[in-house]
Amino acid sequence: MAAAQGRLSDDAGGTDDPKEKDLHTGEAVPPVFRSAVDALRSARLRSQIEVEPTRAPQRLAPYAYALEATVVDGDQDLADGRLVLLHDPAGHEAWRGTFRLVTLVRAELEAEMAADPLLPEVCWSWLTGALQARGLTYGEPSGTVTRASSHYFGGLAARPSASQIEIRASWTPREGLGGVPDTGAHLASWCDLLAQVAGLPPAGPGDASVVTLPQRRGPQSR
Repeated sequence: MAAAQGRLSDDAGGTDDPKEKDLHTGEAVPPVFRSAVDALRSARLRSQIEVEPTRAPQRLAPYAYALEATVVDGDQDLADGRLVLLHDPAGHEAWRGTFRLVTLVRAELEAEMAADPLLPEVCWSWLTGALQARGLTYGEPSGTVTRASSHYFGGLAARPSASQIEIRASWTPREGLGGVPDTGAHLASWCDLLAQVAGLPPAGPGDASVVTLPQRRGPQSR
């Protein structure tokens, strides 16, 4: 998961060192946050996506829970990322809510795709399209789409040039019954985004509305 170890922030621009957050300490954990985390843990996802808990940042909100995921095809890693659930019982002015989801997604691309001037807009539409396809409501979306190319010289000249796409984003999931957002559905939508970035075919008819690009770079060995 080297590509998903980058630092995250709520505004998708700053940084924070991730530290462990234990839901089973003596601290009084809000029931709404525990319910939201339980929904993440029990979500049913595509078999090609491996998801596991990871360290969550502490300084972004009083309560945080994080997952990391890899899109796998056989022994190949196609894309990976991290999703962080933040909760502030007092609310947050910038969020306009008490919960926030923050994500980082990265994958390798063909050089021709990386040069496409429409790439940032299309990649952002992958995120919004994945949420809309599942009928989810959300607010205050923000983020960045970054493309980067690496060229090797000297002793590394034998390596082929590589291009990468990185999506950093955050949004406020609308709270449902009892003040708990449908985090399981948001996780499923995030996995739809991961699958889209990885170049997997849609899992169902509802995913067909997500914009696609015609080419992808070959998968990376694990």
